[in-house]
Amino acid sequence: MREYIDGAALRDMILCGYDALEANEQAINELNVFPVPDGDTGTNMRLTLGSAATELRQKEATTVTDTAARTASALLRGARGNSGVILSLLFRGLSKGLKKMETASAADYAQAMTGGVEAAYKAVMKPAEGTILTVSRLAAEAAVAKAKESGYFEEMLFAALEAGKAALDDTVNQNPVLQKAGVVDAGGYGYILMLEAMLGWLEGRVTVSQGHGAPKAKQEAVDEQLKYIYCTECVIRKANKKSVDLLRAYLGNMGDSVVLLDGEDTVKLHIHTNAPGRVLTQALTYGAMTAVKVENLREQHIALEGHTPTLAVPDEPKAEPAPADEADPHAIPDPVPAEKPVGTVCVCAGDGLEELFRQLGADNIVSGGQTMNPATEDILRAVNRTPADTVFVFPNNKNIIMAAEQCIPMTTKKVVVIPSRTVCQGISAMMRLTADSTPEALEQDFNDALGAVHTVQITYAARDSEFDGHDIKAGEYLTLLDGQLVGSFADTEALVAGIDPAIAELSPEFVTVYYGADVNQADAESFSGALGARLPDAETSLIRGGQPVYYYMISVE
Repeated sequence: MREYIDGAALRDMILCGYDALEANEQAINELNVFPVPDGDTGTNMRLTLGSAATELRQKEATTVTDTAARTASALLRGARGNSGVILSLLFRGLSKGLKKMETASAADYAQAMTGGVEAAYKAVMKPAEGTILTVSRLAAEAAVAKAKESGYFEEMLFAALEAGKAALDDTVNQNPVLQKAGVVDAGGYGYILMLEAMLGWLEGRVTVSQGHGAPKAKQEAVDEQLKYIYCTECVIRKANKKSVDLLRAYLGNMGDSVVLLDGEDTVKLHIHTNAPGRVLTQALTYGAMTAVKVENLREQHIALEGHTPTLAVPDEPKAEPAPADEADPHAIPDPVPAEKPVGTVCVCAGDGLEELFRQLGADNIVSGGQTMNPATEDILRAVNRTPADTVFVFPNNKNIIMAAEQCIPMTTKKVVVIPSRTVCQGISAMMRLTADSTPEALEQDFNDALGAVHTVQITYAARDSEFDGHDIKAGEYLTLLDGQLVGSFADTEALVAGIDPAIAELSPEFVTVYYGADVNQADAESFSGALGARLPDAETSLIRGGQPVYYYMISVE
């Protein structure tokens, strides 16, 4: 057994942790409390740690300090969603605890784990127990206690894992929402999978996945000819009536060699792309995956030794060189000079919503929302491109707020995050943007607006479920009011009748219906008209949002 680990060992442990998240991404996603197609905890954790895995594979490991620092830096930039941000904070604290160390003992590492937990708790405004915070805290406490008894790394990490597992099992009792759903915390589960894989590497049971070590010269030669690196295939069992044509159109912008077979009960997908995670996430909005495969075409072609890749199209016109920050996905542009006191950055998905935010005065738009949370570095780029001294950021999603807040110390601009939890809140706040107000006055006005609007979100049930007395069937209209489940409904007539009492109870003056990419205008007008007839005292309006995932988002003021 080991008493110390060096930088190379820590690197391989982290890479094994990433492999575990990648292999179990969908299982983590499916622990989402409501059966909506936005259970993206696993995706966010995998993408966040994947940003570090990419960097760790590109450079030989040296010291423990160097490995931990590079991991923490990559995670800070690549953090996505609340689970990804907390994961980045755990590694940031770990990195601080391992400073100036060639190697780390079991006691060193255990103490550094505690530093990571402290960093995460400090960053979360209202830390809730029964989450990844609880699991990581109790695991770290057990690690410290064991390290005092034994100097062996394996025994320390095993103690952390056992305590973490017990804590994970107890999350269902600590969190009332999890208790109603009868599931454990998704982020905590992902953390345990990482610990298991890291211990597995130490014990020789787990190895780092292969296929990432091709000689650099060969990689560069192949990269010159390959436009898209990952051959991505999956089979989806349909769970709703979404038009597959929408998926086909989406894929057309994501790569080439697209094949999409629309069967009666299944959809089969094949594409060569540089963003397999985004492709698979979009595919999941149609139903559960029964098979998935992602292969690295670069590695396949290198293995052929001399066979020429055939994916490039030589007759295509040569594209103009991308700007530096777009050519290098990790490059962040320097802040542009200020031309005005105040600017705004808004996060949303859907061309109609993007246009509306621009009309309301948004300087920059970050594409993202449910199922596709942007990384901290995506938001930071938009902030630095905004020509203002003070930049207000509207995350417009509860799972993006923490990622936006990570930008505050990363730029010379003053960043103020308005904690809008929905697009409807963000729109209501942006309507109060005026050119002659001070940043302080605007911040107050924006925050006041958030409390004046309620949001109804209508999507579809991704799977059969029972929650808090609601019997939910896959494919039904699933409805949430301010994040709380209203119910699921078999058709639009039942849907309107079901949500009317919840909206009417709020005594609204204005009701705005934003219809999504999967709804045609005629159906949207019918739905809005039926809802308006039931709410005669409110002024009801209809706007095309073009958003994915949600058929309708309804602003109630």
